[in-house]
Amino acid sequence: MSVEYLAVTYTILSELILCLLSLLTLVPVSVVFVQVLAAMPARRRRDMADGYRPRVAILVPAHNEALMIANTLRAILAQVNKQDRVLVVADNCADDTAVIAARLGVEVIERTDTQRVGKGYALDFGVRHLMYDPPQVALVIDADCEMQTGAIDRIAKLCLRSGRPVQALYLMRSPEGSGLKMQMAEFAWAVRNQVRPLGYHRLGLPCQLDGTGMAFPWSAISQAPLASGHIVEDLMLGINLARSGMPPLFCPDALVTSVFPRSDEGVKSQRIRWEHGHLSTIINDAPSLFADGLRRADRNLVALALDLSVPPMALLVLLVVLMFAASLVSFATGGMVLPLYLAGTVLGMLALAVMLAWWRYGRPIIPPSSLAIVPFYVLAKIPVYLKFLVRRQIEWVRSKRETDK
Repeated sequence: MSVEYLAVTYTILSELILCLLSLLTLVPVSVVFVQVLAAMPARRRRDMADGYRPRVAILVPAHNEALMIANTLRAILAQVNKQDRVLVVADNCADDTAVIAARLGVEVIERTDTQRVGKGYALDFGVRHLMYDPPQVALVIDADCEMQTGAIDRIAKLCLRSGRPVQALYLMRSPEGSGLKMQMAEFAWAVRNQVRPLGYHRLGLPCQLDGTGMAFPWSAISQAPLASGHIVEDLMLGINLARSGMPPLFCPDALVTSVFPRSDEGVKSQRIRWEHGHLSTIINDAPSLFADGLRRADRNLVALALDLSVPPMALLVLLVVLMFAASLVSFATGGMVLPLYLAGTVLGMLALAVMLAWWRYGRPIIPPSSLAIVPFYVLAKIPVYLKFLVRRQIEWVRSKRETDK
């Protein structure tokens, strides 16, 4: 076998591999591109679910939330009717969470089980408690979040009318006085939780569940497998409900907000939990969900699988840039044109999508003068992704906050 033959074979294989890798990145980039484009037009109508207001039960799972739960409950109590129930599940609390909640006049149950920890277990405990007097619609609101005026009515009515789970618009804000890195995290969150689901919503497609600001028909939540310590239990719940024929709906007119932890340790633990859980779900569940959608000819399952295949934005940017750099080197050393063309197309689509999302939704978060920090933000996330390869987080861990000791 001649050296020339080996060289030609190596060149062909290299070009083929680079093309295949570029096509793999094209899938999630295309999803983001379509979602962003669909989210661009100005809103033409509000998703006001008029009609009968169902009887709701609002579940508030809480683990050591003494300093935050009062504000959350006051925002909830301002929106409930006499027929509604507000149930706080004080889960393995070592502070005054239960006492503070009881003082505000809401129903409180306490759960103590140090072996089975995680929000999923708390939700299961609360749902089983509600079975003695079930509501028509059950809502889940985290103890560190605030439901904006009218949000409970909107998602409850839409849930009853559609017979499907409903996800409110869930945004996280930067703490006052935070730096550019936190603002970048806020923008990335807005792309994931506002821009992309809004694009799908306008195309008549479902969304993922975000863990708070969720409404469920009682028949759905009472039968759902909640008792789990899964690292992203909300994501899995949405997938399971979609498989059972109830893909979640997005309600952009119902807003729930929270604030990123101030402490570096809190932010780091939060990001690791979300991003490791998301990446694990992509690997373990996206392919089978896509196959189920094709087998059933169910466009909702296919759409959710494609949405799920999009990695965290910083990782997606990093992968696309690396692919373009590798293709550029191959072009310079071996004259490979096709990989460079594909990688350049993918990079251009992603860059355009990010810039459009920033122009339409991100300018109040990140001023134009701060865009230069984007590469540094992406590079700073590399340790998170390397840790996924060598020591991924697989258990639910509450994000540490500045109020924790």
